[in-house]
Amino acid sequence: MSLYIWRHPRPKRIEGRCLGRTDATVDPRRLRRLAGRIARFARRHRLPREIHVSPLARSREVGELLRRQGWLCRVEPDLAEVDFGHWDGRPWCDIPLAELDAWCADLARHAPGGGESLERLFARVGHWLGTRPPGPVLAVGHAGWINAARLLAGGHPLPAQPQDWPAPVPYQALTVLTTTPGAPSPHRRGSCQAPGLPARTNR
Repeated sequence: MSLYIWRHPRPKRIEGRCLGRTDATVDPRRLRRLAGRIARFARRHRLPREIHVSPLARSREVGELLRRQGWLCRVEPDLAEVDFGHWDGRPWCDIPLAELDAWCADLARHAPGGGESLERLFARVGHWLGTRPPGPVLAVGHAGWINAARLLAGGHPLPAQPQDWPAPVPYQALTVLTTTPGAPSPHRRGSCQAPGLPARTNR
């Protein structure tokens, strides 16, 4: 299975906030731009006109635009971003430092804000990848989800420290992952930002 997954467009007014499952508004022009890019890519490479999207608006609305062009749009709960529990949507400066430190001390198993640990995220992403049919799959997803998929497809272990977490893919960037046995390691198209604490990057 080859997964072609684009990160959603940049939402509005998210600076300084922890953004996971919280819905955020995206400029309609950015949504249309990404939908157009996906449609042209699929046409050029003769890929199926079927898109898998997260239930979150910043991903789902791209799929809805493609659906109006005759695409099949599948809304997949397992494609949703990390759940940050009661941290979600809050300014980072409002989250107690002790809670952040507890997460950093046990990055793989600690559930930030009582939400979802990286261990549970990896299980969810792995289940979704493992249940895809053979052939190409097109999707619109989120930075945390895409990073987990990249690590899984590359055979990497769960990150133990914040510095082990990859830099986020840029907004609207395409990531191509191959999960067929013996296939090359996953690669990403687009520039890379400096690594940092995973949740401090808006998704």
